[in-house]
Amino acid sequence: MQVADVFKFKNPEIKALHLTWIAFFITFYVWFNMAPLASSMLKSVNWLTAEDLKLFAICNVALTIPARIIVGMALDRFGPRRVFSVLLVTMAIPALVFAFGETRTQLLVSRLVLSSIGASFVVGIHMTAMWFKPKDIGFAEGFYAGWGNFGSAAAAMTLPTIAITMYGGDDGWRWAIAQSAFVMAAYGVYYWFAITDGPVGTVHRKPRKTAALEVSSWGDMVKLILWTIPLVGILAVLVWRIQKLGYLDATGAAIAYAVIAAIVVYQIVQILRVNVPILKKGVPEDDKYPFNSVAALNSTYFANFGAELAVVSMLPMFFEKTWSLSPTAAGLIAASFAFVNLVARPMGGLVSDRLGNRRFVMLSYMLGIAIGFALMGLLNSSWPLVIAVAITVFTSFFVQGAEGATFGIIPSIKRRLTGQISGMAGAYGNVGAVFYLTIYTFVDANQFFFIIAAGGFISWLVCLMWLKEPESAFSDEYYVSSVDRQIEQELKA
Repeated sequence: MQVADVFKFKNPEIKALHLTWIAFFITFYVWFNMAPLASSMLKSVNWLTAEDLKLFAICNVALTIPARIIVGMALDRFGPRRVFSVLLVTMAIPALVFAFGETRTQLLVSRLVLSSIGASFVVGIHMTAMWFKPKDIGFAEGFYAGWGNFGSAAAAMTLPTIAITMYGGDDGWRWAIAQSAFVMAAYGVYYWFAITDGPVGTVHRKPRKTAALEVSSWGDMVKLILWTIPLVGILAVLVWRIQKLGYLDATGAAIAYAVIAAIVVYQIVQILRVNVPILKKGVPEDDKYPFNSVAALNSTYFANFGAELAVVSMLPMFFEKTWSLSPTAAGLIAASFAFVNLVARPMGGLVSDRLGNRRFVMLSYMLGIAIGFALMGLLNSSWPLVIAVAITVFTSFFVQGAEGATFGIIPSIKRRLTGQISGMAGAYGNVGAVFYLTIYTFVDANQFFFIIAAGGFISWLVCLMWLKEPESAFSDEYYVSSVDRQIEQELKA
């Protein structure tokens, strides 16, 4: 696949790619519609405080983690077209409740529910994998994700203007948010009729069970359990932070911790229920896949997407304080980190396609992340600002490229489990963000960059030991095992 191919709109796979990144773009636009309107909200609603908005910001990412896991399971069962359409339409409801909420509770609960929209990422990843062959998947996934993630930047750039010039008044921010919700719901209906789950005749390969990821050995089942615990367990950190902010008393926190523990136990039970019968029966050699590769890619997304979300949250203040810049100038310079996404992420996928060795590309990007953040940790006011910006862009290039490279590998690990593997890796990105942002409350900015650099280096080591080059990673078709064919025959019967 050539870069110029993305302009061949009549090609069915290119049309599907554009339809899908637009859907992803809209979900991120709606997901991050609160931050650019925060000051307008504080001015127009006298019962709202800055502390309330901090809490809403935490809630805004809270349920993304379990939602990505659940949506990943739904993808393998219902297919990406249905899941994406339903997500687009249903998430418009909490967005509208938030837009017209009249109490703190309404705003908090609606923002908490709306955080599930972050699961849209894994839906599009799955849909793109349905349309593109293994040899082209890196660039296709990177292009999809690059433009989609730009939705958050687009919201920051346009929503204040829409609120002021189109609607105006104290309730302008409400109508600006509501407008984005209406557009999302309408696109969800359109998406249902405009696209199919892959080209006509494509076989939607499904796992035998969607309650938990299938594995190939007893050892892999233990590893899956160990990697599942942090996915839900990280929510305990959020509960701790909410309690520290004074929005939750000890009893409420205890109940929340108990619920989180119950969900972890439930997930472990599901893993046992799905895998014990399969492992007792025996997994055919041609159906086995290396779970170590899944774990390695969980670590990369923790270290790259988690770092991105965390750094974007603190970078403007870092530039403002270190070089005594105005908030506006610092914000514009810090935006360079996210803006690189438009080019770096597709390029990460493209490089993964072209070099003929996806593992080597992944290792190179993760090492680049470690070096980049280590350099950022050395920055102080004695450094020329232009050099600091150059290092920031350099680091961002590797961060975003690593995200593209991660999802250039995932579809080739195990075709029928793509949704679940994407969901798990995607969720680890949010786990990383929560982890890093919590760490940031205890250290200064330079120490924070060194910690993120260490995270990138650890992930590089994990990939060096565990990540394997997937079979048929550059083939015209995805690998099909005897179990895939058996499931296909059972579905036809």
